[in-house]
Amino acid sequence: MEWLPELVRWTLDVLVMQLDTVLRLVLAAALGGMIGLEREASGKPAGFRTNLLICVGAALLTELSRQIATDATGFYRADPARIAAQIVSGIGFIGAGTIMQARGAVTGLTSAATLWVVAAIGMAVGAEAYVPAMVATALVMTALRMLGRIEDTLLPRRSADRTLEVSLDPGALVTDVHDLLAASSISVLSMTVERTDSVIALTFHTRAAADRYDRAVNALLAQSAVRRLSLF
Repeated sequence: MEWLPELVRWTLDVLVMQLDTVLRLVLAAALGGMIGLEREASGKPAGFRTNLLICVGAALLTELSRQIATDATGFYRADPARIAAQIVSGIGFIGAGTIMQARGAVTGLTSAATLWVVAAIGMAVGAEAYVPAMVATALVMTALRMLGRIEDTLLPRRSADRTLEVSLDPGALVTDVHDLLAASSISVLSMTVERTDSVIALTFHTRAAADRYDRAVNALLAQSAVRRLSLF
């Protein structure tokens, strides 16, 4: 094990030499993770880990793009954006995977747009544009956490697409929930059912005016068969 101290010393020397790059990756992880936590709390499939990884990956690719294009004297010998430019098109494939279409309703656009912005934040960190990256993160957090509520307050009858997840007792009837939503003037665009011995898990993709959902949620919570309910 005589090689172990040498390996540790070499690792520390490399970290010191690349300290700026390491700190940039840590900052990218922090900014992407903040947005990811909000997405995770909202029950979105592209949550904490997805946003963190995209932000770190974009920052790393931008940093590598700059380093590869720089010669030993610090001057650019090639286009420093050649690798980084592919992030913009590459992130589109991931964003497309978060967009689902069901019976004419498109969901996941906000998640896809968030991933696109998170990649841009990572690129800004990799390009040492720290202030724009942090300001963009604050703006994204504000848009995700506050603007939806403001829209519901100012435009209570504006139609909105929402996802409703309901957990029922095994002996409950799925049609009861569907009929209750219909009675609340909520259109069900698609529905998935997962049944086990202990619970029935329902997922409804719906569309209705924002003020209709409060009535439906209160009616569902009053049902003894409803174990858990999530609306996002």
